[in-house]
Amino acid sequence: MPARSGAEYLRGLQERRTEVWLGNERITDVTTHPALRRCARSIAHLYDMQHDPALRDELTYVSPTSGERVGLSFITPRSLDDLQRRSRMMMHWARYSGGMLGRSPDYLNASLMAEAAAADFYAQNDPRFADNIRNYYLYVREHDLCLTHTLVNPQANRALTATGHPSAEVAARIVKETDRGIVIRGARILATLGPLADEIAVFPSTVLKAAADTAPFAFAFAIPCDTPGLKFICREGFDYGYPRFDHPLGSRFEEMDAIVIFDDVLVPWERVFLKGDPFLCNRMFAETNAVVHMMHQVVVKNVAKAEFLLGVACSIVDAIGASEFPHVQEKIAECIITLELMKACLRAGEADAALDRWGVMCPHRPPLDVARNVFPKMYPRLVEILQLLSSSSLMMIPPHSALESPIGADIERYLAVANLDARDRLKLFRLAWDIACSAFGGRQVLYERFFFGDPVRMASALYTIYEKEPLIERVRQFLAREDDR
Repeated sequence: MPARSGAEYLRGLQERRTEVWLGNERITDVTTHPALRRCARSIAHLYDMQHDPALRDELTYVSPTSGERVGLSFITPRSLDDLQRRSRMMMHWARYSGGMLGRSPDYLNASLMAEAAAADFYAQNDPRFADNIRNYYLYVREHDLCLTHTLVNPQANRALTATGHPSAEVAARIVKETDRGIVIRGARILATLGPLADEIAVFPSTVLKAAADTAPFAFAFAIPCDTPGLKFICREGFDYGYPRFDHPLGSRFEEMDAIVIFDDVLVPWERVFLKGDPFLCNRMFAETNAVVHMMHQVVVKNVAKAEFLLGVACSIVDAIGASEFPHVQEKIAECIITLELMKACLRAGEADAALDRWGVMCPHRPPLDVARNVFPKMYPRLVEILQLLSSSSLMMIPPHSALESPIGADIERYLAVANLDARDRLKLFRLAWDIACSAFGGRQVLYERFFFGDPVRMASALYTIYEKEPLIERVRQFLAREDDR
């Protein structure tokens, strides 16, 4: 089938009947539930964009197997042009949400593509697994499915898990193998967009010690979200049902995070990609370059998010007539620096891309690694700048209903600012509130801080993979020079 429409995506969610819990309620239809329905519509809109005549060539390409148009985020880039086409596609989706949909479907589509292209990596574990990952990629691409994923084991005892040994009674693990597949019991965190996804990719935990007792915790597979025994336990919802005027982001892009419970879930052999080999599991992301393609999507998202916050900051400054103050200009300059740094990292990652060992045009990793290490520190500062620029205006934001009440005239009279009437002023500052102060905004800050995991581990990874020896050798040569006059 070709690229899906939004209606087809929503119909698929209704047909799946995934077991989703929010508080003490089991949600029977995520497309109509107040906590999830509006984000479901936003994801549906992304799929509908693929059918916009003005965007079709920007968002889709012709499938090499079916001959029908499929999502461009699935493309296996063989050239720089392919890579940049995918980047432009990702930017269209990221700009729709201002970068607030961190786990839009293109994130895992790019990862799955890289894994399938590197299928021989999985054959080291079992020859069947190479075919499994190839077939799964084709299945997801040709059905335009929306995936969630999970790769972190819950920590019952940090002193234990820090050694690379999961909490045995809590973490998801293989408890049995049958002729039909493997049986998984335990929990994983944290499936963002889980209740609104078609399938879940269960990635390896990459901090396992290569020891016999960790083999049951070493696996990679993917299954439908409505697989028997699979449960999604949601955190509190941050879409409070208010009008978009009052919560312009939370009412659209509350992508929900969930704990995943595997209650003796049977994973068919044809859906298993790795099993029982901690060494291969720890190397999967790096050796297939899946992590680099995920980084590529994330840095596109970072650009969209940084430009969105810069736009809001500039709108606030213009609205209150504060553009001539040096301390205001300094803060806006910080926002500009963040945006331009993200753009530079993205451009360098693409410009220096090269074919990898699997024949895939892979972005250059170091600048993308820099972006993913720096943005978690920069984003909270962008939010702080919005707070500082807005000050008390973030408190003077009566809800939209007040405008239509007997006090509406007072609001219109007293809450106008230099360059906006009261209604538009409230609309702008309610957006700033949703970024900088609301529960939705607080979750975004936390999310960015830990988007790729522990910041210390990310920094260590950058240190480990960065090619330092040529720089050290240059210093040796400098110190050894005796030709100075």
